[in-house]
Amino acid sequence: MTGNLVDGVRGGAAGPFLEIACDESGSDGENLTGGNTDVFAHASVSLSEASAAAAVGEIRDRIRSPAEEYKANHLLREKHRAVLEWLLVPEGPMHGQARVHLMEKTFFVVDRAVGLLLGDPAAAVVLFRAGRRTFGEEGWRAFLEAANQLLRVRNNGEPGAPVEGFYDTVDALCRAYPRTDAGRVLARLGATRSRAVSYRADFLDGPPLIPVLNPLLPAIVRTAALWSGGGREVRLVHDRQNMLTPDRIAWIEEAARRAGVGLAGLRLVVAREDARVQVADFLAGIARKIASDELNGRGDPVLTALLRPYVDPASVWGDTRSLALLAAPAAPATGRR
Repeated sequence: MTGNLVDGVRGGAAGPFLEIACDESGSDGENLTGGNTDVFAHASVSLSEASAAAAVGEIRDRIRSPAEEYKANHLLREKHRAVLEWLLVPEGPMHGQARVHLMEKTFFVVDRAVGLLLGDPAAAVVLFRAGRRTFGEEGWRAFLEAANQLLRVRNNGEPGAPVEGFYDTVDALCRAYPRTDAGRVLARLGATRSRAVSYRADFLDGPPLIPVLNPLLPAIVRTAALWSGGGREVRLVHDRQNMLTPDRIAWIEEAARRAGVGLAGLRLVVAREDARVQVADFLAGIARKIASDELNGRGDPVLTALLRPYVDPASVWGDTRSLALLAAPAAPATGRR
């Protein structure tokens, strides 16, 4: 095994860790059904600082923008299409050394709502895949927005309004579509009001440490799992985020430990000061845009095919058509110098 290994400390003893640099794209806080983006992407790369710096330098030489800090948008411009393809092709600087975990935001909302209220992941899949065609665009949008409001921590209206709004929407759709697969899942949800009331009541003591609707924290745990196979331990280097407080980093490390993931630690850096994180930022933004285009039926077949080897097959994605195009079984991620 080759790897971007650094010396670390585990249990008081020195040992080699695979260091993985990470960044995200598409964060809209808890507003997952009405934000600016419909896809969240968490990218990770296993490159040495020298290799990442060389890649960033090559991109700068090819694009020649006066911008102090390059972002994914620079590569996504049509006039720089050749640079974008160069970054993603099998002969490119990060092939086999980078992964991206995708989340389809509306599916994430449905999955979290059904998980909280019913504890039945299969029911979330049924509801998501049947909901739009059963309820129509207006009815489906009403359900998604009501579910988002129920789960989100911040609420500017009456404390009980999210619960009432959610169950009013569920009851109306149940009456309109009683003998459908989606309607049967909603009928089960209609009997869970006490759980929703209890969930909202917990906020009276203050916001939870881990918001149910935040995609970043579970994505980081998944990223560690992607790279820590075969007994390896990884240490994550992540762009600074307000969400990543010391308490939440401790939660990530504990969640990884409980899942049997070899996460040796997580440290925060300023992206522009670490070329590896800059490359992860490029991949996150590129992947989010390509995945969103594919999700909305305007995908670019060439770019989708180039992205496919990087996409985590276990991405949180409900749309079967676009998932089949975006993700394919991939060989275990490895690292190199």
